[in-house]
Amino acid sequence: MTIYRTEAPSDSFDIENLLDDSFGDDREEKTSYRFRDGVQPVAGLCLVAEEEGRLVGTIRYWPVRLAGQSVLLLGPVAVSADRRSEGIGAALIRMSLGRAFRDGWRMVVLAGDPTYYQRFGFDLAHKVGVFMPDEKIERFQYLALGASDRVPEGSVERAARVAA
Repeated sequence: MTIYRTEAPSDSFDIENLLDDSFGDDREEKTSYRFRDGVQPVAGLCLVAEEEGRLVGTIRYWPVRLAGQSVLLLGPVAVSADRRSEGIGAALIRMSLGRAFRDGWRMVVLAGDPTYYQRFGFDLAHKVGVFMPDEKIERFQYLALGASDRVPEGSVERAARVAA
């Protein structure tokens, strides 16, 4: 049975191993990692999937700025290779987006495969004038969490660096 829960500090080692297995050792060279470096993730939205004590999935969110507002950067999402295509990633996304809305967040952005994320309501961000510097426009997406929310336009910027 898969248990979904909030990420704990003790999960860090397993999460890093899962991310390396899923995206490779050079994953931190991706554009979106520049927005995460030195910034704390949004703790209540970072979830893991666990089966019999083994971490099989993870999702994380990071604060970024857009037109002077705080919005969420989703990612990475990873599922253990032997458990892919079983709905674990989708469950992590749906649960965390529900929490984000409940917690008052109104917009999420991400860099990823549009064919995967469109089923959750994401659309290409450049259509509404939102960009991530140095990211391909065909991969950068957004989701407004409130139906009547106006999407701010502009380029995503790093949140303030958190002292270590």
